[in-house]
Amino acid sequence: MLPAINPTTTRSWAELQVLAKESSFTIQNLFEHDPNRVNKFSFDFESTYFDFSKNSVSDDILNALFNLAHECELPQAIDALFSGEKINQTENRAVLHTELRKLSESTQYSKLVANELEKMKKASDRLNSGQWKGYSGKQITDIVNIGIGGSDLGPKMVTNALRPYWGSIKPHFISNVDAQQLVEELDELNPETTLFIIASKTFTTQETMTNAESAKAWFLSEGGSETDIAKHFVAVSTNKDAVNAFGIDSENMFEFWDWVGGRYSLWSSIGLITACTIGYPNFEQLLLGAEEMDIHFRNSAFEKNIPVIAALIGIWYNNFLRYESLAILPYDHRLRHLPSYLQQADMESNGKSVDRLGKNVTYQTGPIIWGEPGTNGQHAFYQLIHQGTKIIPCEFLMVANPAHPYQDHHDKLLSNFLAQPEALLKGKSKEEVESELKESNGLNLNIVPFKIFEGNRPSTSILVDNLTPFNLGSLIAFYEHKIFTQGIVWNIFSFDQWGVELGKQLAKPILSDIQKKEMGTHDASTAGLMKRSQDMRK
Repeated sequence: MLPAINPTTTRSWAELQVLAKESSFTIQNLFEHDPNRVNKFSFDFESTYFDFSKNSVSDDILNALFNLAHECELPQAIDALFSGEKINQTENRAVLHTELRKLSESTQYSKLVANELEKMKKASDRLNSGQWKGYSGKQITDIVNIGIGGSDLGPKMVTNALRPYWGSIKPHFISNVDAQQLVEELDELNPETTLFIIASKTFTTQETMTNAESAKAWFLSEGGSETDIAKHFVAVSTNKDAVNAFGIDSENMFEFWDWVGGRYSLWSSIGLITACTIGYPNFEQLLLGAEEMDIHFRNSAFEKNIPVIAALIGIWYNNFLRYESLAILPYDHRLRHLPSYLQQADMESNGKSVDRLGKNVTYQTGPIIWGEPGTNGQHAFYQLIHQGTKIIPCEFLMVANPAHPYQDHHDKLLSNFLAQPEALLKGKSKEEVESELKESNGLNLNIVPFKIFEGNRPSTSILVDNLTPFNLGSLIAFYEHKIFTQGIVWNIFSFDQWGVELGKQLAKPILSDIQKKEMGTHDASTAGLMKRSQDMRK
């Protein structure tokens, strides 16, 4: 069982409230008073460098945060996570995505995991060697993942991030029930050389199964037959009967288990498209990278524990300084899907208002996660980050070595990655603005206030030497453990998602009304929208 400690009742919480009221330092003050700050607040993990030094935390604040984690029994919670206790208590499930990448240790789950990994390896090898043939004898060249949420966001993010590792198979992703996405993807494909992965744990997810049935209808209309489905469709699911009813051979069904949550499932057979695209040896490196971060998280003292430090800094901002959002800013095009992946991972996990005892919380829980790749974001929303009224902590990510030969491009990208956190830290004073204007012979006192930057805006910088499968695996696991740590301190269940159910439930009777051209019983606004949409469709 997880502890159920209201963090606001702890001594550390009260201490942090006092520190938040009394702290008058700027981040630059902290650097001036501690020449060793960069070394104290930066950490190497394998080939990744985490720099927390530009955050609004002093030694006293960080020590109080460590004490808070202990008072909330984080060490016991970490043990419960890794030992397989049913910490997803509202669904009575263990949370064991870490077992999917525990390649160096034998456990009671090892055989189950190994069997599925072996099936994934064989599928990947057959595809990449050209042995997997379509119904006309041509080898498969394209693979389409049909899923949504965790069955889409994780595999899509990882597969695109590792594009330099792609072999002969080109991946595609369909998630939205809006058929426009389906039409655009299918328009590029040849049914003779396309393999579909239907990824749904229950094989009943409305969006996924609607897209799956439409993809099957397209396949049959374009030359394939019912008996050919077995060569062109595979399933990632736990519902064998529904998979067989769809026409997929049970030999082509890849399994995962109820102790693997959707948004933590990219390490499982949900990652089949990744393994098939980058090759199984590279997929295994992804798992190994995550396993190394698991070991670090489980065994490191909090003072050196990278996910714990990141999580506690986030709690300081969210609960004591009232900074309610976090911008994820990857300066690498390959990581363009990371912000949306982390939106689900974080906001679906910790967007809760009821604690582990079923009581309404009286404090903020999960932050708002958003972002965009640099340097695009600089020409879009960085104005708000630099000079707006909201303080928005930022996480900047950069890969030191590109996978392309255009060094000039990469130098400019790196310079922007370094300049933006520096600008947020330093700002620009009135005196500096006036001096610059005088030097340019353009002193206009009316413009001075508009060119002042407040500075003292916090950021974390994460620098990776190369975006390898191993490094990406450890980075994703870092975020997973950060999210878990925050959920423990906030005394909430991070591994259920009941909040997504109500909209699904209400959509069913509304769909029935739409199809029957009836109005049903709804609130006045919904009824008005339904009538207006029906009138427009006529």
